[in-house]
This record gives sequence, C-alpha cells and structure tokens, in this order.
Amino acid sequence: MTRPVKIDFVSDVACPWCAIGLAALERAMADIGNDLQVELRFQPFELNPDMGPQGESIAEHLGKKYGLSAEQLGQNGEALRQRGEALGFRFDLQKRDRIYNTFDAHRLLHWAGERGAAPQLALKRALLQAYHGEGRNVSDHDTLVAIVEATGLDAAEARQVLATGRFAAEVRERERFYQQQGIRAVPAVIFNDRHLIQGGQPADVFEQALRQLSGMAA
Repeated sequence: MTRPVKIDFVSDVACPWCAIGLAALERAMADIGNDLQVELRFQPFELNPDMGPQGESIAEHLGKKYGLSAEQLGQNGEALRQRGEALGFRFDLQKRDRIYNTFDAHRLLHWAGERGAAPQLALKRALLQAYHGEGRNVSDHDTLVAIVEATGLDAAEARQVLATGRFAAEVRERERFYQQQGIRAVPAVIFNDRHLIQGGQPADVFEQALRQLSGMAA
C-alpha cells in the first residue's frame, strides 16, 4: 500500500528555476502514475521583496546582483530555454525583460490555495507562464485579475483581494516561517516536512524521492 506524500513547494513567480523545478516535479509525478498520492501546496518566497512597482530591467538587476555580463546572461538564458523546452515549459527571453514585485501574486496564490490544491496549481502554472513565457507584468492588478480569470477562478473576488490587502499577513507569516527554517534560495521543495530538494533538479531526482517516500517500487 502506498503512502501519501506532502509537498511544500517554496518558490517565487519571478524565479525561472522555480518554473523548471515545478515542470520537473510534475513530469516525475506523471511518470509514476495515478497510484501516487500527493498533496502539493505552494508557499511564498520573494526574491526581491523591495522591488518597486515599475520593476527593473532584468539585465541591469542581475548584472548588479550577481555581476553577470551580457554574454553570461545570454548563456544562462539559453540554458534555461533548453531545460524548459525539454519539460514542456516555454520561456520567451525577449519578452521577459523586466523583473517585478510578486507580493500580490503570492496573496492571490494563498487565496487560490484556500479553494484547494487544484486551483492553486492552476494559478501557479498560469502566473509562471504569463511572466516567463509572455513577459507580463505580474505586479499589475489588471494583469493579475486577467490571469486569474483565465484559470476559471472568480475574477471579481480576486480583484477584491488585491484591493483590500487580504492575506498580506498570512503571506508574510509563511515567508518568515520558511526563512526561519533556513530557506534562502528557491525552489525549495520540502517533502513530508522533513526532506528538502533544492533547485531546479531533473525529473528523475524528484521521481526517486517520491518513490522512496510513497513506498512505491522503483
């Protein structure tokens, strides 16, 4: 008999390796099949919590933060594009030219999570693709509401959440919790509150962990 596996996926919408990590995790779950029982929840992490509403050029931001040259940024971007393509996730590095504040996106993910794991997953996928694949401004409220509506969630309620500041305290509390647990980089994928896989790992790494924790034979 298989055991259910709890997964807390700590990540940021603006994190490209989080998109890779989620795609790899989903590939692993699909390869294992329907016998696998998973409770997948998304937890907030902000790479740039002090980012202003207008965002910042990605090239300038990464150049200042990591000292990367234009050539290095291009090489990194191509590696991301190839990894994403292999997993069915599309990056458009020409459109994704700015980085934005993601706090409101995290508030909406918390709201979606209160409606269940499936709505939250749908919104997470949509936000990642909207930003990394379409270059949309995921700090803009109209854009966020449109993304919500496209997933089938209640757009009017989402707009109310954004306008009133609901779930701000809950998101801050979750962020503090994972920081206190030592999470400093994302994606951080935590299995059953005990086992951590860090970074955008290949699907087989996630598959091995899932099989071991669920008691399924390799």
